[in-house]
Amino acid sequence: MPLARIDLLRGKSAEYRKALGEIVYQAMLDIINVPKDDKFQVITEHAPAEMNFAEGYLGNRYSQDIIFIQITLNAGRSVELKKAFYKRIVDDIVAQLNARPDDVVINLVEVAKENWSFGGGIAQYADLMRRLIAAAFTSAQ
Repeated sequence: MPLARIDLLRGKSAEYRKALGEIVYQAMLDIINVPKDDKFQVITEHAPAEMNFAEGYLGNRYSQDIIFIQITLNAGRSVELKKAFYKRIVDDIVAQLNARPDDVVINLVEVAKENWSFGGGIAQYADLMRRLIAAAFTSAQ
C-alpha cells in the first residue's frame, strides 16, 4: 500500500492535479508492481510562503513549479527498480504536464509491512504474514 503525498504551489487546475496523481499511480502499477486499486494519495497545494526550498541542489535548478512527491511503501525493491520508477514519473510529468524535469523531487519512505492498517485498527499485512508463515510451517511438517 503506497501512500503518495504530492505537494505543489497553489494555482494548478484540478485537471492538472488529477493528472499528476494518475501519473504517479500508473508508474506504481507498471514499474513497482503495486496491485490495482492500491491507490491512496494526498495532493496538497500550498501558498508560496508554505514551501521552502533552495534555488538548486546537486546540479538541479528549481522553479516555482516544483513538485514534491513522497511515497511511503513496503520495503524491498531494488535500486534499479527505484531508478526506473523515478524516471518513469519524471518522463510522464514532462510529457503530459509540460513540467521541467528538475522540478520533480521524489522521495521514497520504506517501511515494514506491519506498519500499515487499512482500516478497523487491524494490521492486515502483519496478520496475513503470520498466517502465511504458520501455513508454511504446517505444510513442512
